[in-house]
Amino acid sequence: MFEPHHAAPGVFDSGSRTSSVSDHRPRNPAPQRIASGKLLGGGNELVIEHAGQEYRLRLTRNDKLILTK
Repeated sequence: MFEPHHAAPGVFDSGSRTSSVSDHRPRNPAPQRIASGKLLGGGNELVIEHAGQEYRLRLTRNDKLILTK
């Protein structure tokens, strides 16, 4: 009688009917980088339009960035 062969967990068995699936998704390039001062253009607030909505990026007195809708 035929006995199925099972490889140990985590071990690829070249005789098995299943194959190892490799990750073929495209790799994302590194995100763009821009200095906040350049983005704000010397000001302390910027309006960003996205999907018909307005978002405000503000530079606070404590030198923190806040993004609000």
